[in-house]
Formats: sequence, C-alpha cells, structure tokens
Amino acid sequence: MDQINSSASPHMAQRREWLFIVLAGFFITNAVTAELISNKLIDIPVQFALGSGQIGPFTTVIGVVLWPVIFLVTDLINEFYGPKVIRRLSWITSGLIAYCFIIVFMSMAVPANTAITPDTATDAEFNKVFGQSRFVILGSIVAFMFSQLLDATLFAWIKRKTGNRMVWLRSTGSTVVSQLFDSFIVLYIGFIAPGTIPLDDFWGIALTNYSLKLMIAIALTPVIYLTHYAIRSYLQIAHEPAL
Repeated sequence: MDQINSSASPHMAQRREWLFIVLAGFFITNAVTAELISNKLIDIPVQFALGSGQIGPFTTVIGVVLWPVIFLVTDLINEFYGPKVIRRLSWITSGLIAYCFIIVFMSMAVPANTAITPDTATDAEFNKVFGQSRFVILGSIVAFMFSQLLDATLFAWIKRKTGNRMVWLRSTGSTVVSQLFDSFIVLYIGFIAPGTIPLDDFWGIALTNYSLKLMIAIALTPVIYLTHYAIRSYLQIAHEPAL
C-alpha cells in the first residue's frame, strides 16, 4: 500500500486527508445515485444481422454507466489507502444507501399538498419517480457489498503478486471479475426473484449489462494511469513503472 511515512510534513498529511475526502465523497455520491436510477431499463440502439436473424437492440439498466466509475474510485482508494479502508467505506456506503431508501419511502408516505400550487407533483407522480421494488433495493445492496469486497480482495491479491507493476491488471482485472457478479446478482434478486421479468430476458439484460461495464472499464484504462500519475504527484510519491 502506498502511504506517506510517519515523518511526512503536516502539509502532506493534510493533502492526503483532503484527497481521501474527495475520493470518498465521489464514491458515495455515485453509488447512491446509481442505486436510485437503476430501476429504469433502457435500450442500447445497437443492432446487427447474424445469418438470417437480427441481434439487438439491447436492454440494460441506466445505472450501468456509473458502476465502472465507482470501481475506478474503489481501486484508487485501495491503491493509496489500503483494502481495509475501502472495505470500511463500502460498509458505510451500504448503510447510507439503505438510509437513502428509508428516507425516500418515508417521503412517499407523506401526502402531497397540491392546493397551493397545483403544479406540484402529486403522490402518484412522486411515487412513480422514486418508488422502487423492495427486491431491487435488496438486490442492489447485496450486489454492491459482494462486488466491492470481492474487488478489494482481488485488487490486494494481484498487487501482492505484481508489486507496483501492472496497474492495469490489478485495477481492470479486479473490476472485470467483481462486475460479473454484480451484474447478475442485482438483476436476479431485483427482477427474477419477484417474477418481474422472465428468465430469458434476465440472461440478455445481465449479459448486456456486464458487457457494457466491461467495455467502459477497459476504455477507462488510460484514465487509471492519468489519475495514478496525478495523485502520486499531488502526494509526492515516487512514480511507479508504467506497466
């Protein structure tokens, strides 16, 4: 784990603290946002002919675009603060996600006042926007915790094997595996368990979901190196080998 030693100046220690606050805040905000919007299914307008048939367009959840970013931040925190820190932050974030949904459900139970301003959202409109299946919420939290803990464990294991080399392997490699479980767990608990969608659709959505996360994660590889370089420069840590 990259750490500033105990003799580091108060100024550098303060930089390290502020960096953690920014990364943790970004991590929590994106995780909560992804959970709030992930009950919406969208179509990916990509299709192509295969023999006499046609494949596509594909269906996935809108929150899929945020998860590769969340796992990128996960790996940055793991890299510079250690797996114990990201595990604790993941547990805290899971609690905050649950807290967010509790507040949402409480707000749904309070009647709307449309007498003063008729244009105010009615209960039906408000609940339609913020209401989510309990199974979707449960699946999201379970998938989040499982994938986060798996990602942190794999990241630390790969780093022990490779040292400071192969940043792309420990970052993208851990994400590829953890996102596979995340994609299937959340959809199975959220949509298959309550019988919302048929099993055939589940496989198609889950595979599309994972494929998109995989492509985004691979596309973010240059960003991984840029952020590593920027953070090491900011914390005045020696730069590691490029590959």
